[in-house]
This record gives sequence, C-alpha cells and structure tokens, in this order.
Amino acid sequence: MPVFTVPTDAPEADGTLAWDSTTMVITEVTAGDMTGTGWTYGPASVGLLLSEHLAPLVEGHDAMDIPALHDAMCRAARNAGRPWVTACAISARTTSASSRCSSTAPWTPLGARSSRTRDPATA
Repeated sequence: MPVFTVPTDAPEADGTLAWDSTTMVITEVTAGDMTGTGWTYGPASVGLLLSEHLAPLVEGHDAMDIPALHDAMCRAARNAGRPWVTACAISARTTSASSRCSSTAPWTPLGARSSRTRDPATA
C-alpha cells in the first residue's frame, strides 16, 4: 500500500499534540476493469497491516458485497486489536471498495447493498 508522509508548511498543533507532517495511506480495490480508491491518515503501520493481513482477505471475493468484506476484516482484526491502526486500515479498505462500487452503479445506495449479508429483521 502506498504510504505518503507530507510535511506541513509550518508546525501545527491542536492544543493536545503538535506535528510537522501528515502521513496518508492509499488503498485500491480492483474488480474487472473498475478500481476504487480509499485512504486514511495514520502511521505507516496502517499500510503494513493492510498489505499483510487485510488485503489478502478480500482478494477474490465479491467487491460489491461491502458488508461481507468489512465483516471479514473486522473478524480477522480480533487479535490485532480493533482501535486506531486497525480501524484506520479497515476504514481505508472499506472506502476503496465502496468507491469501486459507486463507479459501477452510482444510483445504488450503499444501504441497498447491505442486504446481501444482513437480514433486515435482525440488523
């Protein structure tokens, strides 16, 4: 996964932390001739987690079934811990899958695709 660290023009702070750069991780999901792009901000370790643990889980699966892809990544993240780095990685990969689906069928609401893996009566 591409990881970019971009320096800020000047040191920045929000009252709790100061920083002089921002790191962004880019992820893509390709199915057929369509590619979706997702991203997140976080440490470079997000890219490593995506490459080594999460990307292999979704390869070869239905890219339109976003809830199933998301659930598979969440289950696999159990031992890695769900907060922060893992949450950033899952978010980026889910965003790229959603982006890919939107470029295929922009008129299909994400909620309509959710019924593929979830029974509305139990959701």
